[in-house]
Amino acid sequence: MVLTIFIKGIMKTYQIKSVVFAFLCICTVNQVYAQSSASDSSFHPYHVNYWATGSILGVGALANYLGIGKILNKEEVSQLEILALNRGIINDIDSWALKQDPTDRNTFENYSDYTLISSVVLPVFLIFDKKIKRDWADMLLIYLETMSITTNIFEWSFLGPTFQNRLRPVTYYDQLTYDEKKSGNNRNSFYSGHVASVAASTFFMVKVYSDYNPEIGKNKYLLYGAALIPPLVLGYFRMKALKHFPSDIIVGIGVGALCGILIPEFHRLQSKNISMGLYTSSEMTGIAIRWQPGFLK
Repeated sequence: MVLTIFIKGIMKTYQIKSVVFAFLCICTVNQVYAQSSASDSSFHPYHVNYWATGSILGVGALANYLGIGKILNKEEVSQLEILALNRGIINDIDSWALKQDPTDRNTFENYSDYTLISSVVLPVFLIFDKKIKRDWADMLLIYLETMSITTNIFEWSFLGPTFQNRLRPVTYYDQLTYDEKKSGNNRNSFYSGHVASVAASTFFMVKVYSDYNPEIGKNKYLLYGAALIPPLVLGYFRMKALKHFPSDIIVGIGVGALCGILIPEFHRLQSKNISMGLYTSSEMTGIAIRWQPGFLK
């Protein structure tokens, strides 16, 4: 139930059909599970507390549901706001977003959706690694936890659109009609949740692979470089779709990369003296981390 609600929440936020994501995940996991064989290796770098992780997914699903409502139901952009927009105060880098061809925006929005779908599914293929597939269930839980936290940071942190109302680049284009600009969703430019999700996915993939294969040594940094490519490509498509400024994309990459690396890292701290979870109240939602010294052995 929690998994269904969570997937539905993510896909509603980013306008993707949840059945595609769920189908690919389930089919891939079932295939590898059927092919997997017993192993005598005892190397398990991650530890999953099922009660804690289940709680995070449950609270995260509820917080995600509430956050979607706040973001998607913002007040329409008024004509006065649009008339008051000043291109002159936009910095040189962000001004790139105001030099696009608005007639191509729908095409690039479709490209961005395809990129998002393919990228968030990528970590599922980690279970084809012989060392990782023994722990495929734990990896799936950690991945869902990572995406849940990434989504809720987007929806509830002071950086995200719940507290920020930056107008999207589309509102600056005189070639477009007011009806094409007035949607309340056009207040959600900062920061890019699409890009954050993809960065969380690709950096999670590299982080997990590197932890299970420490013999790759410094080559892991090449993989981290490769992990930047999908969110950068998606960011380019989102800018061409007039959805985001470059700074929105940069922040999205940073938030997503941190989540993709740090959430699995927390699961390497195999101690009862450290715990992590989500909390929610009428005023805010966040990550609660409790640590007591002495957890390193």
